[in-house]
Amino acid sequence: MSSNDKPQIKITVVGYGSQGRAHALNLRDSGFDVTVGLRPGGPTEAKAQADGFTVKPVAEAVADADLVAVLTPDMVQKKLYNDVLAPNLKQGACLLFAHGLNVHFGMITPREDLDVVLVAPKGPGALVRREYEIGRGVPCIYAVHQDKSGQAEQLALAYAGGLGGARANIIKTTFKEETETDLFGEQAVLCGGASALVQAGFETLVEAGYQPEIAYYEVLHELKLIVDLFYEGGITRMLEFISETAQYGDFVSGPRVIDASVKARMKDVLTDIQNGTFTRNWQAEYDAGLPNYKQWQQADKDHPIEKVGRELRAKMVWLQSQNA
Repeated sequence: MSSNDKPQIKITVVGYGSQGRAHALNLRDSGFDVTVGLRPGGPTEAKAQADGFTVKPVAEAVADADLVAVLTPDMVQKKLYNDVLAPNLKQGACLLFAHGLNVHFGMITPREDLDVVLVAPKGPGALVRREYEIGRGVPCIYAVHQDKSGQAEQLALAYAGGLGGARANIIKTTFKEETETDLFGEQAVLCGGASALVQAGFETLVEAGYQPEIAYYEVLHELKLIVDLFYEGGITRMLEFISETAQYGDFVSGPRVIDASVKARMKDVLTDIQNGTFTRNWQAEYDAGLPNYKQWQQADKDHPIEKVGRELRAKMVWLQSQNA
């Protein structure tokens, strides 16, 4: 699909959170005809209107769209599809997801006449928008689940290009691969693993008698330095910028903390993701009103490192200017 075709593609973005807003703005700036579908009176309706979009109820917004991007939270997508999208999507439209969970695990079975694709920028919505605005882009991955028209891949690539992905890198994947690796990364490393590692390090130092403030700086504050180096040039760049003492400690102590037993438990996490156990448990938790989720979330917020962190960050004037 050439760039000359862009204005002829009518896109409806359903949802206007972090990703939804970034997608809608980038696509519009790339020349696409974009409508936003939202629940009337919802919390993001005014924001989308202030950004200059035509905002319609979802059923109306998707009725004449060539491509509908579903950018709502995972756990509401099944009901949204069954109650609103399936009855109102026009024949032969393209249904696009930014995460494959509902389709891969069979909670959504798309109509057979639809093209079904996935486009996932590898970054949060604010970054997707910011990089686009300065003339760059965030890498995107894409996949085709159902190609009824014979044009599904071209539609996915055009959408990824409209987000700015072609300025960086676009990689083809599958719904299975995207879903399972995304869930694993979040749970074992990026969110679950990192949070638990930081909390355990803080507790170890404080329990040994060290000041909580010093512990905070060592195991949480300075983590940004290391992550930035990882981001810029991988482990090699990190090793170039830390001291020889830190490197030696990395070599001898890293494998003591993250040993074969940790990797074995990571494999257990991956197995639960692959066989659907995690998704079934998450769906059951959501359907029950999130009782455990809310307790676990509050426990993280109440952890001593959070109290210390709030006090120390209040004195970091550069953070206040960034968050203003």
